[in-house]
Amino acid sequence: MATGISETESGQQSGTSAPRGLISLRALRKIYIMGDQEVRALDGVDLDIQKGEFVAIMGPSGSGKSTLMNLIGCLDTPTSGSFLLNGQEVSTMDENQLADLRNREIGFVFQTFNLLPRTSALQNVELPLVYAGISRQERRKRAHETLERVQLEDRATHAPSELSGGQRQRVAVARALVNNPSLLLADEPTGNLDSKTSLDIMGLFSELHQAGNTIILVTHEPDIAAYATRTIKLLDGRIVSDIGNSPGGEGATGASPS
Repeated sequence: MATGISETESGQQSGTSAPRGLISLRALRKIYIMGDQEVRALDGVDLDIQKGEFVAIMGPSGSGKSTLMNLIGCLDTPTSGSFLLNGQEVSTMDENQLADLRNREIGFVFQTFNLLPRTSALQNVELPLVYAGISRQERRKRAHETLERVQLEDRATHAPSELSGGQRQRVAVARALVNNPSLLLADEPTGNLDSKTSLDIMGLFSELHQAGNTIILVTHEPDIAAYATRTIKLLDGRIVSDIGNSPGGEGATGASPS
């Protein structure tokens, strides 16, 4: 029976005192009250993710994957349980502490890009550094370097309307990376892209992973999840499968939903 911790991947089991990773969830629950009904969006999730992993999260609508992504991204807090991010207990933080943690530790990439339309690609990438209080000169330097990293330096002065969908997503990736976050969260990053551009963007994510970035990707597409080194499947707020993917991109066998 599959559990929330992949023994083959991490050598750990839920509830042990083994060393925890970049992300450590224990008995994590998120419960919503809707009228007289209790909805368990997450129902006791145990999960460790190590630095440098590339993890895909999958599941049908209502499975809890978006809730899990919001909790890991410090956009929400759990009803109960423990969540450690880089050794910091997140579950008891207030909104200001969560906002500070998000800006320091997490880079977000969204399906809809979320770029400011009337500013250049460079200014969009600079935005997290503005919030962090970085000087203008240093912001420009780091934003240029990050655009170069995603092979878009030659489009630095272009507005989002002057860029293709793939180029806009590369700007979004650069914005997520510019603060050197511990974790890159990508929510359906290829959802608005054609198949050729999707492959291009996933190639970029693979390069970032090979360079040492920790990536968590939410997707409903198996061919996109195959780029990850580990795939976690959710159903009814619980982890039902946690398997490693082979280097060739094909899902490993030997674990199946229970």
